[in-house]
Amino acid sequence: MELVAVDIGGTHARFAVARVDGNGTVTLDEPITLHTDDHVSLQTAWEAFEKELGRALPRAAAIAIAGPVTGQVVRMTNNSWVINTGALDEQLDIDRVSVMNDFAAVAHAVANVPEDRLVHIAGPNKGLPKTGTVSVIGPGTGLGVAHFHRMADGYHVQATEGGHVDFAPIDAIDDAIFAKLRGMYVRVSTERVNSGPGIVTIYEVLAELEGRSNGPREDVEIWKAALAGEDSLSVAAMQHFCMTLGSVTGDFALAHGASAVVLAGGLGLRLRDVLPRSGFEDRFCFKGRYQGLMRSIPIKLITHPQPGLFGAAAAFAMEHCR
Repeated sequence: MELVAVDIGGTHARFAVARVDGNGTVTLDEPITLHTDDHVSLQTAWEAFEKELGRALPRAAAIAIAGPVTGQVVRMTNNSWVINTGALDEQLDIDRVSVMNDFAAVAHAVANVPEDRLVHIAGPNKGLPKTGTVSVIGPGTGLGVAHFHRMADGYHVQATEGGHVDFAPIDAIDDAIFAKLRGMYVRVSTERVNSGPGIVTIYEVLAELEGRSNGPREDVEIWKAALAGEDSLSVAAMQHFCMTLGSVTGDFALAHGASAVVLAGGLGLRLRDVLPRSGFEDRFCFKGRYQGLMRSIPIKLITHPQPGLFGAAAAFAMEHCR
């Protein structure tokens, strides 16, 4: 059967026609990416996708949303869309729909991709466990967190809003980052640091510690300079970002009782070659009496180009096709 897979983030809404065969295997057509700021609602973006595709859309949909999906009305975390899940059949002219948190969709993707879509980052170089819990963490516009538990007869995904737990400083630079953010917000969540925009604060703190008079810079500009190695302060900010990401990833692995961790997200993918050479693994393992346990946990990175779309379709297949 055919369906429309949708992955709605804080910045982009991605659409693709997906197909599910009789065995539940998912394939995706070429995706189309729209900017959420260019559309006032999911319905108008859906219509724009249909127009660009040039044909009538399937009457089924799998929709992943960046935000808590706990009732009929979903308010997006990082954009202004409000989605009434109970009215989607009428608004989008569909018969069947699955709606989920965007990182629940990514967890479904991790549970279903072939092993060659998971590259080794740190820890023991072995595959994901056949049974047990896998944490899925992804820095992007925000910080996505989910986990799934594999059993002999399948798996169960648990969505979370883990990106909004408290930021926990570890060293003096972390202390300075926390102090700067504490002056800006009543409460400092880890997402303020461990997301794409979080590198701005890290960069500004490092500049202040060195007495530099650097003017305001956009996060995209810092990331571009860091990944290209064009600016030493940007590179230092990126390296510290990897350290703080290691810390919070280790925290979630402990909290979830994880047997493995998979990193995801567009920013995670861009850091594919940086993370193994950064302080990420040391910070991941820096858990006092549990350092031995942490070093036994394999850490992977999902390289599927559209894990949100693929995972949303896989979740639909699990709900409606099996």
